[in-house]
Amino acid sequence: MDGLSSKQQISSYIINSQEEEIKRIALELHEGVGQNLYSILTGLQFIESGAKEPDMKHYVRDMAQLIEKTIQEIRLLSVELHPPTLTTLGLLPAMRSYLKLYTSTFGILVDLESTGEEKWISEKNRITVFRVCQEALANIAKYADTSNVTIKFNWTEEELNITIYDFGKGFQPEEYHYINPLSGLAAMKERMLLTGGQCNISSKIGEGTSIVLSLPINRD
Repeated sequence: MDGLSSKQQISSYIINSQEEEIKRIALELHEGVGQNLYSILTGLQFIESGAKEPDMKHYVRDMAQLIEKTIQEIRLLSVELHPPTLTTLGLLPAMRSYLKLYTSTFGILVDLESTGEEKWISEKNRITVFRVCQEALANIAKYADTSNVTIKFNWTEEELNITIYDFGKGFQPEEYHYINPLSGLAAMKERMLLTGGQCNISSKIGEGTSIVLSLPINRD
């Protein structure tokens, strides 16, 4: 944590601890709770196949369908908490995976573009950028009143730049920060600062909001 102030070191420690706990919960949901529910589903399907009374057969089928729906919801929640591809395949595949979930959940189409050659980023910084993008997209779903978003990744030798534009109704960033200085926008900026990067937000009423992230490459 060289170069960070004491306050930033504490913030970094808290965030890293939170991420480890989030990863543990996501794994437990997927491999623990999810697998247990799948075993119950298999048992219910077996009972259904042997049930002779139509009412009982119908009841067991309804229960099996409810369990199946719950398993799917747990899988989606696990991916939202911590996409496995973020660790195994990298930032872009994780974003693409998450955006499919995002669109199916909120009905907002997201056009993701990437220019330049993708570079290696430490897992800590991958998680940071993913979380900031996730927060930006959550804010868009809540407040922007839009059906389209563009996300552009631009890779250079020294830096990754990400631009998120929502085509929404916009807001006054200064007024919003004054009303709620502990908002998600402030957290996004703080997270990027801890990586040595930046998060710049610009918006105008009726003209949408633009969020630009910059992350130095090859910096842990």
